[in-house]
Amino acid sequence: MARRRMAVRWVMIAALAVLPAAPAARAQSTPKHLTPLPAATLALMTARDTNPAAPILMRAYKKESEIEVWKRAADGRFVLLKTFPICRWSGQLGPKRKAGDRQAPEGFYAVRPQQMNPKSRYYLSFDVGYPNAYDRAQGGTGSALMVHGTCSSAGCFAMTDRQVGEIFALAREAFAGGQAAFQFQAFPFRMTAENLARHRQDPHIAFWRQLKEGSDRFEATGREPIVTVVAGRYSFVPYPDPAIEALALARRTGEEARIAALVGRGIEAVRTTYADGGQHPVFAALLRRGAALGEVSRPEALAMAGQEVITIPARHAVIAAAPPVPILVALPVIETEPSLFVRTPLAEGATRLSLAAGPAPAAPLFVAAPRFAALR
Repeated sequence: MARRRMAVRWVMIAALAVLPAAPAARAQSTPKHLTPLPAATLALMTARDTNPAAPILMRAYKKESEIEVWKRAADGRFVLLKTFPICRWSGQLGPKRKAGDRQAPEGFYAVRPQQMNPKSRYYLSFDVGYPNAYDRAQGGTGSALMVHGTCSSAGCFAMTDRQVGEIFALAREAFAGGQAAFQFQAFPFRMTAENLARHRQDPHIAFWRQLKEGSDRFEATGREPIVTVVAGRYSFVPYPDPAIEALALARRTGEEARIAALVGRGIEAVRTTYADGGQHPVFAALLRRGAALGEVSRPEALAMAGQEVITIPARHAVIAAAPPVPILVALPVIETEPSLFVRTPLAEGATRLSLAAGPAPAAPLFVAAPRFAALR
C-alpha cells in the first residue's frame, strides 16, 4: 500500500488551490456547505474506481502537516484520493491532555453528521471527536477540536477556506451515500519503522506504538481498523476475514522486526520540538513570496517548528579493513643439476628425508690420479 500511496499521492501545491477563497467566490448563490465537488476531484474518483457516495476515511500527520482523504473503492479497499497541506496546527507532537494546552489531538476518532458545522465562524468546520474513550480514560479535558478554515490554530487542524470547503463536501457526499461516521486518524508523523526507532526515547513512545499498530493494520489491508479501548489502551479487534487478519499480523511482525533492526544498527534517537506547532512547506513558501493567507496564528513560532534534538547519536558500525591482497611476482626459473638428495613420499618410508643414490652418471665423477693407483 505504501508504494500505491506514493504513486497516487495528490498534494495541492498551486497557489490557487491553497489560498483562501476570494470574496467574490463567497458571494455565490449556492450555500458554501453545499458547494459541489470540483470536476477534477470527480475525475480522480473515477480513476480510483470509487464515487462520491462511497465511504471516506481521513488521516492527519502533524510533522508532515498533511491531511489525507481516502475513499473506499469497488473492491472494498480504501484508496488515497487527495492529500491536503495543513496551513497551521499548534502545540507539540503528542496527544492532547487538557483544555488550553494548544495540543492538536492524536488518536482514532469518529466523525458523525452532527459534528459537521456549516455555520462555523472559520468558514466551514467539523469536530474530530475529541475526547474519545481513550482520551477520557487518560483524564483528558477539552472540546471543539476542529478541522476548519482560516490559517489559525489553538489545538485544531487549520486549512484554507478553499481546502476545507472541498473536505467538507467530500464528507457531505459520503454521509449522503449512507456512511454513518467516518474515521479520523491523527498521528504525530507518518508511522514508519524509522520514525518509531528514531523517537524511541520520546516520553510518548508507548502511546505512539499503540497508534502504529492501528496504522499498520490499515496499511496492510486497506480496511478501516476496528478500534476499542481496553484498560486505558487502544486495542484493535481482529478483522472478521482470517485472510485479511493474516495480512495485518504479518505487517505487524515485519514492522516490529524492522524497528528492532534499526535500533540494533545504532540509528540515532531524537526529540522533535516546536515553539507552537507547524505548517506545511507550501504555505511557508507562499508567505515568503508575500502571498496573503489571511489570519495566521503566532507566525513568529513557525521559525522554530520541527527542531530535532539528538538524544543518542548514531552509532556507526566499524567495518574491519580487508586484508591486503598479496602481490604475486613471477620469479625466474634457474636450471640446476639433479640433487643427490631426493624427497621420499611419506607412504614409502618412515623418514621425511633420506639419502638415495642418484642415477648412474654417464661418466665417472672422479678421475684417479696415478699416485692413487696403488690404493685400488
